[in-house]
Amino acid sequence: MSRVIWLVLDSLGVGAAPDAVDYGDTGADTFGHIAAACAAATRGPLRLPNLARLGLPQAHAAAHQRAAPGFERMPTPEGLWGYAVERACGKDTPSGHWETAGVVLTEPFGVFARAEQSFPEPLLQALVEQGQLPGVLGNCHASGTEILQRLGGEHVASGCPIVYTSADSVFQIAAHEQAFGLERLYRLCELARKLLTDYNIGRVIARPFTGDTETGFTRSPNRHDYALPPPTPTLFDTVLAVGGEVVAIGKIGDIFAHRGVSRCVPGHGHEALFDATLTAMTQAGSGSLIATNFVDFDSVYGHRRDVFGYAAALEALDARLPQLLDALRPGDLLALSADHGCDPTWPGSDHTRECVPVLVYGPGLAPWALGRRDSFADLGQSMASHLGLPSLAAGRSFLATPMTAIA
Repeated sequence: MSRVIWLVLDSLGVGAAPDAVDYGDTGADTFGHIAAACAAATRGPLRLPNLARLGLPQAHAAAHQRAAPGFERMPTPEGLWGYAVERACGKDTPSGHWETAGVVLTEPFGVFARAEQSFPEPLLQALVEQGQLPGVLGNCHASGTEILQRLGGEHVASGCPIVYTSADSVFQIAAHEQAFGLERLYRLCELARKLLTDYNIGRVIARPFTGDTETGFTRSPNRHDYALPPPTPTLFDTVLAVGGEVVAIGKIGDIFAHRGVSRCVPGHGHEALFDATLTAMTQAGSGSLIATNFVDFDSVYGHRRDVFGYAAALEALDARLPQLLDALRPGDLLALSADHGCDPTWPGSDHTRECVPVLVYGPGLAPWALGRRDSFADLGQSMASHLGLPSLAAGRSFLATPMTAIA
């Protein structure tokens, strides 16, 4: 029985990519800076015994030629470990996921570069008219939590949704679940998705929130992403083509525009996502791919520049990993990676252009240092190889050599 369980530790970069200078991210290092902050604080060093067992700090050390603070003494990993460089331009969630699944974007997504008055007037006019809106608020680059506190009250009073973006390829619409209506927000985002066709924007994101001016406003768990579909078939499509099952947990289905997905499993918070992954592992048959995105690393801690919150979330996931390792069956392959960085010590609130870890483990898999992989797609090609699938369009499998073959 061959199955793959792919865990995306959203935004867990392991150091600036070779072209980080082009993005203003020279020196960014999500994992390394979290580890350094913890080692220097009274809380003590970052404690990740199970991720160290799989090779996370070792992959970071390989990328930097030095260990992160607190990880000067590390065990030899029990699987394959290394790091990967993204070939696609940008530092977006879809491009990182798609490249891992075998689709390397040759042209970058569009972005709205202006910090103020970010969106073209014809676009906003069409959104207002076709969405039957009194107007919009925001129209700028912003942190999602900050803009809620700044404009949430005005939104409730006026009925004008809040539209904003960032350095990433996104068009985000925030609206109050009760005052504006959740389903109305979703319909508005579907309209925006159509209106943005010519702009090549990767995602429209519905950002519902609750609360009031007295207690403050809080994002609800009912976020929904409306992504462009991948331009060519992905690993997911290839699994389905041979009769396998793809179980998308959390926001994975949204990222792939629900293409190549057999079943979507919602989950809010890492505990729920982890539980859903364990449940899927009890149900999925041979030839299945289970893919889970642990989004809180990015959305709750990375973007909000919460270093110690990020650290605690890593430690919490690490503590649960033995449950997943114990649930692996002979023939299973566990893969852990990321889609970009989001260094919580970095200025601003945007993603950071970083290398990502590539960690692979399975019963009978001989340990091996992968070193640097020149595309995220190498992981996807390896997952395809493990499942006995036809080769994907991009990537080199690292499971094809005798030293890394399944015993």
